[in-house]
Amino acid sequence: MKRRIAILGSTGSIGTKSLEVIDENPDIFEVEVLTANNNEGLLIKQAKKYQPNAVVIANNRKYNAVKDALKQHPVKVYAGSNSINQVVQMDTIDMVLTAMVGYSGLMPTYYAIKSGKDIALANKETLVVAGEIVTRLAKENKVGIIPVDSEHSAVFQCLAGELNNSLEKIILTCSGGPFRGKTQEELADITVDMALEHPNWDMGKKITIDSATLINKGFEVIEAHWLFGLPSSKIEVVVHPQSIIHSMVQFEDGSIKAQLGLPDMRLPIQYALSYPHRLKNNFSRFSFHDYPYFSFEQPDIKIFRNLALAYEALETGGNIPCILNAANEIVVKAFLEGKTAFSDMPAIIEKAIQKVSFIKDPGIEDLIQTNSEARRITELLTEKKYHNNN
Repeated sequence: MKRRIAILGSTGSIGTKSLEVIDENPDIFEVEVLTANNNEGLLIKQAKKYQPNAVVIANNRKYNAVKDALKQHPVKVYAGSNSINQVVQMDTIDMVLTAMVGYSGLMPTYYAIKSGKDIALANKETLVVAGEIVTRLAKENKVGIIPVDSEHSAVFQCLAGELNNSLEKIILTCSGGPFRGKTQEELADITVDMALEHPNWDMGKKITIDSATLINKGFEVIEAHWLFGLPSSKIEVVVHPQSIIHSMVQFEDGSIKAQLGLPDMRLPIQYALSYPHRLKNNFSRFSFHDYPYFSFEQPDIKIFRNLALAYEALETGGNIPCILNAANEIVVKAFLEGKTAFSDMPAIIEKAIQKVSFIKDPGIEDLIQTNSEARRITELLTEKKYHNNN
């Protein structure tokens, strides 16, 4: 039988690449549900091509446009974030690929796990915000969480067959982003266009900015903690500008295993969708002739303060990672709109962490409240900084 896939965020970078993987394997995968936030045009086009059971447009104002465009097709059309939470629980879904951006991916993933769906996790914020709750829920419901992030997929692959062998540490690789080697003074002059030019990966705007500030790598440290059960002291970040070694694991005997490949998100997506099997494909192959050397260096956490903030948030725990994520989403939006400087973002995030109420053992409702409070406070801090600078 075909594996029936729900793709949350089908019009984004990961979502569209996931559909490319499904196109290459039509006898193995079937599209059951597609969701989008605002891009109704592409969602309509995808629905007409794949004829899923249902589609959801999160923006309620675009419901009629989607409904009218698909009225001649046997596709159920829903709207609103609550509808996404509901459709992921459909009995006809075998796996949910969560490719929504940011905090918005948390509750759909939560409800999908509660209904016993295996998760292909491309939304790292789910584990950043609610790692303890989500991983505990997955165990209770005997749900598999297969990572899609290239780094965590690499670690996951390196651990195959190593069930009884203890890890000494995880080594997450990092390209360093477009501003590797820049001084603090140089970062003050960074424009939006400059920050959106990632040297190796093709991603959406928000993730590209997160990669430029290195907070994306910080989120991956937190995600790795919850996926693989290691403390922050055993999760190391190493800058690897070539982006060929996607991550490594070191065992207690000192041996290191690494997973290599060209920077192509279709590879970890395909692995997650087909796990535990590997599928043949015609993707471009890596050649050592094209990469005669690899280089490695330590990240500069003084210049890229966001990475240090993520480690600190993981150490403190509670609702601090939730605050970190919410504050970051607000400052990234402000930066993209020209309302804050690239170099001001870490300071605003840190101040928000200090101002939002701390909860040591939050439940899911506490995290929903924390997210709202952190966003409100960060918006005020961002506006104040903007007015002071102007």
